[in-house]
Amino acid sequence: MSLTDSLLLTLLNAAACLALPKLLSIVMDAKEKITKSSQSAVRSLESNSEIPGLVDAAR
Repeated sequence: MSLTDSLLLTLLNAAACLALPKLLSIVMDAKEKITKSSQSAVRSLESNSEIPGLVDAAR
């Protein structure tokens, strides 16, 4: 392996080490937002289903 190949691999490795954590954080943030929005949708559906029950019990 020549010096040029070694330098190229070193630069490629450095770029990967800098870019990969950023890409992983973007993916994890996107998954977290999807999870939070689906949880809030489930909570809103649950709260809507409880309201008619309370109204029926008051009658």
